Amino acid sequence: MEILPAIDLKDGFAVRLSKGDMNTAKIYSKNPSDLAKKFEDFGAKWLHIVDLDGAFKGMAVNFKVIEEIAKSTNLKIEVGGGIRDENDIKKYQNLGVKRFILGSTALNDIELTKNLAKVYKIAVGIDARDGFVAVQGWADVSKISALELARIYKDSDVDAIICTDISKDGMLSGVNSEFAKNIALKSGKKTIASGGVKDINDIINLQKIDEIYGVIIGKAYYEGHINLQEVFKLIEI
Repeated sequence: MEILPAIDLKDGFAVRLSKGDMNTAKIYSKNPSDLAKKFEDFGAKWLHIVDLDGAFKGMAVNFKVIEEIAKSTNLKIEVGGGIRDENDIKKYQNLGVKRFILGSTALNDIELTKNLAKVYKIAVGIDARDGFVAVQGWADVSKISALELARIYKDSDVDAIICTDISKDGMLSGVNSEFAKNIALKSGKKTIASGGVKDINDIINLQKIDEIYGVIIGKAYYEGHINLQEVFKLIEI
């Protein structure tokens, strides 16, 4: 199973939110590239980056910070937050970013998303509040269910689905593995669970679910609830 440490960017700093609320932002690092290098030293292969400011504004805001991270590590990076079209993707691709997360675009322009997935490694971000897809930095909740959006991408070239139960995100209350499994079954895509990882037991339990390809770890690391070096050793066994 793939383990993806997370760096969420706000005003150039690495932060974590609770339930996606920007007012709850807590700064964990003022030098995100140093943080990324630490993850690499721990044994990470992938890094999950979200431009939180970009998600709200619909455009890249923390591009320079992401560029610095890309230059300073050999990590495979996936980026989300504010990616709206092919030009945005190309800018990140030029930095060496490997996978591009579409959230709002994946909901609002399904045809564009499917076409982009034929050319680029696209991950569809399905973030759910009470079972329905939330977009624009989770500020707006649509009338489309998360499972329905997953089904729409079943026969597409989309590389992965990243699913988040917003009620769990940043709460250290345990990942919603059932939600992630159902998304995987509906989409037929490799599915990455996000939101709520509490401790290493969550990782052990997720490993037992064949349908789940990976998991994103954020606040559990930042708050000292999980030792990433132990996690990567566990995955190697």
